[in-house]
Amino acid sequence: MPSSIPRSAAVAAVVSAALAAGLLASSGSAAAEDTAAVRVHDIQGTTRVSPLVGTQVTGVTGIVTGVRTYGSRGFWIQDPQADDNPATSEGLFVFTSSVPTVAVGDSVSVNGTVGEYVPGGLNSGNQSVTQISKPTVTVVSSGNPLPAPVTLSAWSVPSAYAPEGDPAAAGSINGLTLQPRKYALDYYESLEGTNVRVGTSRVVGATDPYSELWVTVKPWENPNWRGGTVYGSYTAQNTGRLQIQSLTPIAQQPFPKANVGDVLAGSTEGPLDFNQFGGYTLTARTLGTVVDRGLEREVTDKQHKNELAVATYNVENLDPSDPQEKFDALAKAVVENLASPDILALEEIQDNTGAKNDGTVAADQTVKKFTDAIVAAGGPAYEWRSVDPENNKDGGEPGGNIRQVFLFNPERVSFVDRAGASATAATGVVRGADGRPELTLSPGRIDPANTAWESSRKPLAGEFTFRGRTVFVIANHFGSKGGDESLTSHHQPPVRSSEAKRLLQAQSVNAFVKDVLAIRKDADVVVAGDINDFEFSATTNALTDGGALYPAVKSLPRSERYSYVYQGNSQVLDQILTSPGVGHFEYDSVHINAEFADQNSDHDPQVLRFRP
Repeated sequence: MPSSIPRSAAVAAVVSAALAAGLLASSGSAAAEDTAAVRVHDIQGTTRVSPLVGTQVTGVTGIVTGVRTYGSRGFWIQDPQADDNPATSEGLFVFTSSVPTVAVGDSVSVNGTVGEYVPGGLNSGNQSVTQISKPTVTVVSSGNPLPAPVTLSAWSVPSAYAPEGDPAAAGSINGLTLQPRKYALDYYESLEGTNVRVGTSRVVGATDPYSELWVTVKPWENPNWRGGTVYGSYTAQNTGRLQIQSLTPIAQQPFPKANVGDVLAGSTEGPLDFNQFGGYTLTARTLGTVVDRGLEREVTDKQHKNELAVATYNVENLDPSDPQEKFDALAKAVVENLASPDILALEEIQDNTGAKNDGTVAADQTVKKFTDAIVAAGGPAYEWRSVDPENNKDGGEPGGNIRQVFLFNPERVSFVDRAGASATAATGVVRGADGRPELTLSPGRIDPANTAWESSRKPLAGEFTFRGRTVFVIANHFGSKGGDESLTSHHQPPVRSSEAKRLLQAQSVNAFVKDVLAIRKDADVVVAGDINDFEFSATTNALTDGGALYPAVKSLPRSERYSYVYQGNSQVLDQILTSPGVGHFEYDSVHINAEFADQNSDHDPQVLRFRP
């Protein structure tokens, strides 16, 4: 479940010969001869892969239920004469590549080649879409009534998510017979291409830049009080989530803006598709109306004078070329929503020329523009510390050179500078003259030569003093989830390949914290940042190994543990963890972005208040 995946607004649906051959082999079908008078349900079959893949078919009839004139161009047909097998879908996509000439309500006869298209490609792990390509289409009649939609509801969608993959097929569920009454993914697959509807439903994923939103048809499934659906474990995938798109081009009808907790009222109806960026998707021929439920951005409490407030905020590729409005909005959030924390660990500060790949690595102009905006918003005159990375060695946008940066309020906290830092120099921990731990470099990067940090942001450690007490803060931005398979993968459970690197990164940070605690077991250490992983993950477990750290988000009720919304799941990616020396604290995941259609970042900031 990647936190950020590059994508285009539309994906061309081209079925390659290699794909057809691969799925033909995996399905065990050797059909190559013409097959006449087959029905849609014969093509769909009882598994995820058509038994007729690679076959030329003629005279496939159905009623057109939806026409897509952009992106993957084509149309859906549905056989109004259903069989009695709930595992076989009566709907099917016809891929035309050019703008279709049919209309909704046409009765058509189609000749063409049965194929399986995998959105995102064979290596994505995504399920495939059964379709007819290179079609010859005959319109038999027009103005026919559409097949009645299948209503997706809390009672029709099973509570179990997916079957375990077949060990003999490398964990794939492609060859398993669908059990639509037992598993949600099987239920959705049994309706692939079918005309479906949802009634009035709660929005659990805000409208995104690609004119999509997410609803749930199960209002009681892991809800939080702001309207979202919480992803609390690898086995709580939330079966009621469904992506909604519109078949009407945006130029003809703007897609509605909705925030989490809003309601998509009335009936939303259209064919059920499967795509790369959300899995099963209702492509709406008719779209309900968004009812605004008035979701507001949160404001955290102000720290008391003897409390230290440490925050983390991923500001999403901030660079000087961004509009002043973005800087102003982020600054206002720091001052008003985060109550001007004493220390702020920023992630995704880009260099002075942003994504222009020109060798620039300094980010002083980026930070100055941001800190000036904070002052203009009524906040403190933050000072800052960071270490410039090597050019294009820390991942992110090529040329952007994202890095972590400490902002701190010099009226409240002091930074202990220990010179000598560089992109490749590792800071360490030594026993100072007073017997207390000290950093050898402050600011300094942790373990930068470790292969765990290859093409990834190196942790930034800083030594601070507050009211005479030393506090160590480590700002992090662990490797992304890019490359992980989606929850709707044909592998069940999905392959989460990105975890391996984050596990090593967590072990590196954990070892550094243990170095501090070995000198003083009650030292105040705060590990903050975009961890890119869940509070229940192996990454978090590795960070906390040996009791070195505690994930502060676990101090919140389960329903309030989230900083990011991905595909309708409210989940934890940003964290602050504390050493045992950090006693009583207050923790707040400040929801100002992730649940909103209008975002200044896709992450919610986190704030920890405690008395060192």
